[in-house]
Amino acid sequence: MEHFVTRRQVEFADTDSGGVVHFSRYLIFMETAEHQFLASRGIDVDTRIQGKRVSWPRVSARCSYSRPLVFGDQIQIEVTVVRCGRTSMTYAFVLRRGDEEVACGEMTSVCCVIEPDGRFTAIPIPEELSVRLDGGGSGS
Repeated sequence: MEHFVTRRQVEFADTDSGGVVHFSRYLIFMETAEHQFLASRGIDVDTRIQGKRVSWPRVSARCSYSRPLVFGDQIQIEVTVVRCGRTSMTYAFVLRRGDEEVACGEMTSVCCVIEPDGRFTAIPIPEELSVRLDGGGSGS
């Protein structure tokens, strides 16, 4: 499956009063890495296709923590597409500081049209996007 790697530095705003990265920030790190993966494939997370606004809201997210991160740490985030379904993408994430794994997680995003009234409607991943994704949008 598709594998993508990005890097970032832990910022002060990522940390709690104890100087450790707040648990919720790991989900932001993963989401940002997902967006960077999609951008590397020429896909914007909020785009227009055939005049309709298309986005990728999350329907599932989890993260397991094994080591704390602190301000200034340099981290690597590995993104792997573990499933490309008809309407959704599931990603696995591994966050590392050097060779040390500090967290891992998974997110599932669904391709949706954002209706004018604000409702989200799941749609099959459009062909113009699926050809850019590993797996070509096959599956269910």
